[in-house]
Amino acid sequence: MAVAVVKSRALNGMNAPEVVVEAHLANGLPAFTLVGLPETEVKEARDRVRAAIQNARYEFPARRITVNLAPADLPKESGRFDLPIALAILAASGQIPADKLKHAEFAGELALTGELRPVRGTLAMALATRAAGRQLVLPAASAGEAALAAGTEVLGAGSLLEVCAWLAGQGRLAEPVSDGTGIPPDYPDFADVKGQAATKRALEVAAAGGHSVLMSGPPGTGKSMLAARFPGILPPMSEADALEAAAVQSLNGGFRQEHWQRRPFRAPHHTASAVALVGGGGNPRPGEISLAHHGVLFLDELPEFSRQVLEVLREPLETGHITISRAARQADFPARFQLVAAMNPCPCGYLGHPTRACRDTPDQIARYRARISGPLLDRIDIQISVPALGQDELMQAGAGESSAVIRSRVEAARERQQQRQGKPNAALGTQEIEQSCRLDAAGEGLLKQAIARLNLSARAYHRVLKLARSVADLAGSDAITAVHLAEAIQYRRQA
Repeated sequence: MAVAVVKSRALNGMNAPEVVVEAHLANGLPAFTLVGLPETEVKEARDRVRAAIQNARYEFPARRITVNLAPADLPKESGRFDLPIALAILAASGQIPADKLKHAEFAGELALTGELRPVRGTLAMALATRAAGRQLVLPAASAGEAALAAGTEVLGAGSLLEVCAWLAGQGRLAEPVSDGTGIPPDYPDFADVKGQAATKRALEVAAAGGHSVLMSGPPGTGKSMLAARFPGILPPMSEADALEAAAVQSLNGGFRQEHWQRRPFRAPHHTASAVALVGGGGNPRPGEISLAHHGVLFLDELPEFSRQVLEVLREPLETGHITISRAARQADFPARFQLVAAMNPCPCGYLGHPTRACRDTPDQIARYRARISGPLLDRIDIQISVPALGQDELMQAGAGESSAVIRSRVEAARERQQQRQGKPNAALGTQEIEQSCRLDAAGEGLLKQAIARLNLSARAYHRVLKLARSVADLAGSDAITAVHLAEAIQYRRQA
């Protein structure tokens, strides 16, 4: 057989388009040509494949070999095509049967010894293979991750020789069993944070409705501790949400099976670039906002981030996804995260501190706060001050409520939202707000006063209504009362 065809998968954003690997053997001087828009790591497959085939005790054909990766206009990257290229060459030279090749897809990087090394993005590949109705053969180290996609027949192999034996009917490949659903996620507990009852209440409201939060306060008041414990009060992830979040992390090779159904918590340093935050590159990969999908993005020292970096957050905060556009490539990534940010009230950090004096001038304070633009600040639902605790309050404060107790209330509020509108309050559109966030006469009067005194924008007006709806859901109330609205309004004026 002079021509053989093997199916594989590439990665293009969250998608895994099919790639057909074609190998043709012709007479002439020995040569190995690889075509189909391969990037450098794919071109290097020629040497890896030759060594792997020879070390597996097969004959590398001394003929003119042409390998085509179709479609030709789709860039091919990474070492995932090593295994399908090797199989196509062996099938074209008649050293292995080609019967099973049409019913399966293959991906894996080959070591020079013929062993298979793990590849990234296997979860996205498994989802695409499931839709195609084929088997998926992967390195054993990657097969467990792909097995999380229920309904996909995944087989794991340790080497090229094992795959060839399976194709020849002389061996079996293991079916991996995903071990990611055993242990429940273990988050830090809210009970570790002393005091700060008002801030904890604000974070509970944020968790109940999926709202973003900005905490402002002096150093050492517990802002970072509270943020790290915030994922622990969020509702458990559904199977679909966990699969989507894991698929995004798999694209960067950062998914671990022990983190299955654990809310992502990303905390990039303030020196991170805009590309690191939203994603990008010649072959676009997800950034921090996508890796935090269905989880928490924590930005500590918010004003220390560059203005350009912060401004890229505006669109994904509204839409829940990000589109990376390049001259020849475009990729869409989900980015429905909860933003939790922290900042000091001034450059020195001690403005309003009960015992330490602030050293900054009013002009310095104004310039510091102006690093966060008005449009971005307007998109943050809850803006709350985190005061410094006094000595007596700190020493006498006992353990507060545990994360489990707070989470039970949050779950009940989320359940009310799912039954009423099928989504968290933070995701409500304008028409849905009018239906779900109606006010009585007292509430309308209070809101009119707030709009006039606080100069609320139209966006802020809608966000106050959604916050009030979340407060009412926590209270188990179908109606939004003036009390619920008053609490929501105060969250827009404290930072």
